Amino acid sequence: MTTAPAPAETDLSTVLRIDQLHVSAVGGSEILHGISLELYRGRILGLVGESGSGKTTAGLACLGHYRDGLVHTSGDIELFPRDGDPIALSGLTGDQVRDMRGHRVAYIPQDPALSLNPAIRVGEQIREVLDVHGFGASAQERSARVAEVLEDVGLPSTQEYQRRWPHQLSGGQQQRIGIAMAFAMFPDVLILDEPTTGLDVSTQAHVLDTIRDMTKKHDVASLYITHDLAVVAELADRVAVMLRGDVVEEGSAAQVLSDPQHEYTRRLLAAVPDLPGKKDLTLASGRMPQVKESEDASAGPGGRGGVVESDESSTGLRASESSPAGGERDGFLLEVSGLGMRYGSNTVLDGIDMTLQPGESLMLLGESGSGKTTLSRCIAGLIDGYTGSVRLQGEQLANSTRKRTLQHRQDIQYVFQSPFSSLNPRRTIGESLSVPLEMSGLLPKAQHRQTVEEALDAVRLGRSFYDRRPGDLSGGERQRAAIARALVNAPSVLVCDEITSALDVSVQASIVGLLGTLRAERGLSILFVTHNITLARHVSDHIAVLNKGKIVDRGTVDDVLENPTHDYTKALLSDIPQL
Repeated sequence: MTTAPAPAETDLSTVLRIDQLHVSAVGGSEILHGISLELYRGRILGLVGESGSGKTTAGLACLGHYRDGLVHTSGDIELFPRDGDPIALSGLTGDQVRDMRGHRVAYIPQDPALSLNPAIRVGEQIREVLDVHGFGASAQERSARVAEVLEDVGLPSTQEYQRRWPHQLSGGQQQRIGIAMAFAMFPDVLILDEPTTGLDVSTQAHVLDTIRDMTKKHDVASLYITHDLAVVAELADRVAVMLRGDVVEEGSAAQVLSDPQHEYTRRLLAAVPDLPGKKDLTLASGRMPQVKESEDASAGPGGRGGVVESDESSTGLRASESSPAGGERDGFLLEVSGLGMRYGSNTVLDGIDMTLQPGESLMLLGESGSGKTTLSRCIAGLIDGYTGSVRLQGEQLANSTRKRTLQHRQDIQYVFQSPFSSLNPRRTIGESLSVPLEMSGLLPKAQHRQTVEEALDAVRLGRSFYDRRPGDLSGGERQRAAIARALVNAPSVLVCDEITSALDVSVQASIVGLLGTLRAERGLSILFVTHNITLARHVSDHIAVLNKGKIVDRGTVDDVLENPTHDYTKALLSDIPQL
């Protein structure tokens, strides 16, 4: 386990102190129950907790911000800037709070694409921070600072680069622009709200290096909000664990991660996937302490607040122990030959050959932009402009789902990445899950409800979810509902496109356990599309590594992880944050 060394007590200089902070919903329950934390200069505090634990509410409070429907009831946050007297945030006027944000306390949000204005060039966006806060004595000084901070985060400072639009940058470059904006005014405190959640491991490694280096170089106190304990192990000096609005454990990263004292912390650590695959994630996901979703979602009656109850019927098997794969059955269920895809002069996929056996789980691994989602959508017929062929049980499929037979459409089902956008918020879960049955017309309408209820049972939600709406469900429950919708027509291939990337570790563990159970119970073949290589031994038998539209490594999980043949695969393995 790699952890940052704990700072000597004599080196600690408090920059921000949260003292008995209470936050409540207007006319409702309390969200934060008197939490106390301190941020130290040049140090990173990892604030860990699942969705709904209150960690984002605590982080935004450091900016003097409380979201609509929340109110600060008692306690205070005190800032100790480099130049000047201590500042109590509760005593600031609206103008003073706005002046503090971006100047003394800066914020980096989760999504790098949404945090930048698509209509403003990246250099101008950094310059705007300096203009608003009146940095320097001249326009030349501000221009020089823009160039300086770009170089600090490892990006070109040329005028050509500054004139680029956000969409012309990769996800990692966009996030570095966000970091540059945050550091532009030499802040005292940096609040980072899950800034690497959607990034692949290589890009994440670069962003984490940038955050670590900038924190040390500029002697900033950083609060890193996350649910990823592996990232905390790599980055943080200290760790605080939140559960239901309380800090239940705090200490040095080495102490908390190697000798956790609270049962909740131990459960979180048990749910983090490991590359060797020695953990049984189905056990780690069982009966986590319940988290209220008043912060991040509206848990309806009976909602379980982002933590799925234990799946007592889960198989608990590793992927390699479940359904037949590899050479255990003759013939391929799915066969991709010479598949290519171009957008204008840009080659996205270049001669892809790939097979999937009955009952096999294949991990399609690659970074953002590698072409893995394009490939999976070509297989499902959601993108039809490709060359080459896709065969199912020896029969070539039409490029488009509209031209495929009803049986072919049913046999390959797609589960999308976002559990929040893959269900219609205006329909009940039962209505959404009935749509595939209505489109196929194979079953009498009188049998639709029973079939949907059986699918809800299969994903361990239960029939009571039939009449609920997506807004009443947690993220993990929505993802299970999306999987249930894919199951109602009894497919033979399930394409899972980054379906765990936005989920907390314990919810991710429950979804991984569910997929193993479905393979064992239904003999499903699964194409698991992801950038998270640590899940490999937990979900798959084989891996195909995609880089710049080509498969550069393939084989059994053990072969690829233990004896990678391509430099790209070796680089991916070296960048993985691990406990």
